[in-house]
Amino acid sequence: MLVNLSKKNSLISQFVSELRDVQVQKDRLRFRRNMERIGEVCAYEISKELDYEPHAVTTPLGVADMVQLPQQPVLATILRAGLPLHQGLLNYFDGADNAFISAYRYHHQDHSFEVKVEYASCPPIEGRLLILADPMIATGTSLVLTYKSLLQFGKPSKVFVVTAIGSEAGVNFVRKSIPGVKIYAAAVDAELTAKAYIVPGLGDAGDLAFGEKK
Repeated sequence: MLVNLSKKNSLISQFVSELRDVQVQKDRLRFRRNMERIGEVCAYEISKELDYEPHAVTTPLGVADMVQLPQQPVLATILRAGLPLHQGLLNYFDGADNAFISAYRYHHQDHSFEVKVEYASCPPIEGRLLILADPMIATGTSLVLTYKSLLQFGKPSKVFVVTAIGSEAGVNFVRKSIPGVKIYAAAVDAELTAKAYIVPGLGDAGDLAFGEKK
């Protein structure tokens, strides 16, 4: 299932507009913060779908009947571009366990590429809620390979994916490849180039957040 948050007017549209704007992109702090804000909004939206249990809280004047999560989720992201989005999720799920994966595009001389996953640090995820953060879902290959690499740590009970911008093709690939996944996207763009760049997209999220790489 896909939840496209740009379908309704909200501050999400403002955050995405600034992420895309070539002038605003010059401010790396602003770029990272907008990614973080999108993560926070998505964390709140996901929290509405989770199961809670009763919890009594003692106040200075009595006892309040409340609810709380019986268990925090596992938040996973792909280094390095996913870190600001991941931080937004972590701001709200502040007791979550965390997983980090190293994945990159290996380009061939004929301009084709393959995605390689080299490193994964993850707690046990058997029977737990898993939230995967990927700021840009282009082909969806990196995200699906990341999910498959995490299965060595257990099978999650439910999987959510959070992205700032996805391509229609990439989102559809993720939906077909990860059973029962629910995707929260701040925006979805129709075009994906032959070199797997999202159009209009926003550029390279990792470079814009942390500086260009060699």
